[in-house]
Amino acid sequence: MIDAIRSDESNLYELIESFFRERFSTDNALITEAVRRMLAAGGKRLRPRMTLLGASACGGAPTEHLHLAAYMELIHVATLIHDDVVDNAQTRRGVNATAVDFGNRVSVLAGDYLFAWIFKNVTANYPPPVPHILSATLAAICDGEVLQLRALGDLDTTLEQYVEIARKKTATLFAASAECGAIMGGGTPAQIEALRAFGDAYGIAFQMADDLLDLEADERTIGKPVGNDLTERKMTIPLILALARGGDAFRGEVANFYGSDGTDGIPAIVDGIAAAGGLDATRAEIRRFVERAHAALKPLPPSAAKEELQRLADAVVD
Repeated sequence: MIDAIRSDESNLYELIESFFRERFSTDNALITEAVRRMLAAGGKRLRPRMTLLGASACGGAPTEHLHLAAYMELIHVATLIHDDVVDNAQTRRGVNATAVDFGNRVSVLAGDYLFAWIFKNVTANYPPPVPHILSATLAAICDGEVLQLRALGDLDTTLEQYVEIARKKTATLFAASAECGAIMGGGTPAQIEALRAFGDAYGIAFQMADDLLDLEADERTIGKPVGNDLTERKMTIPLILALARGGDAFRGEVANFYGSDGTDGIPAIVDGIAAAGGLDATRAEIRRFVERAHAALKPLPPSAAKEELQRLADAVVD
């Protein structure tokens, strides 16, 4: 069975889905319902898959680490619940955001409870340094969210500052997922570091691709309104790169839009980003970090799990 799982990465997705359907429950019925509704809305389950692939790439059996993989996804879910409250979001994954159905107060408490519940289980069942890695990851995610809030509407945000935010708010959980999988899979220090580096580079590329999709995809594809980042006045990488390449007229147009309360100017801003080369430059940056992800995997021996990780990285470019 383990060989079949390694040869077909989609089986990992089904294992994770079955785990959530059949085995996930907390001690609070309301919070369990709220989280299950978020899980039922879908998602790629990339973080838990990365945990299982990390374990498998180091010679471990992925089926022995389903609980750990599930905790990675639940950390992600808790951050999404909090994000939707902070951003006053109405939809998530094509359905109502948790705060819409349960209210802000219950949503904040649900996210807090879920974090506490996860760490209670992690500290009780996993050896060091796994609990420390996950606690440091949560601190980094919160730090990244604060940095992003402070950068709202700041047209002087640099690419380096953007990467720092992306690394903390997004990549750190991918890195921790792969690293903890490698640790529990019995990886060597070099293998563990390789998988952490892979998750870091992958996560930054993933966030860049998410920013790009916000401008290029449709609402059905991304499960939230198109141009939502512009509505929230976020400094995404396509905009940052377009501002660096565009002229004063484009910068003035963005400044006027970001200084207003409306959304009518979004199509013009999107057109301006494309005209200034922001979309193409973003694709180049995504490719650069995907290449870093591939390079990080070189210390790992050949395996089906390694190939699946490489395919996950290539999918970000596609």
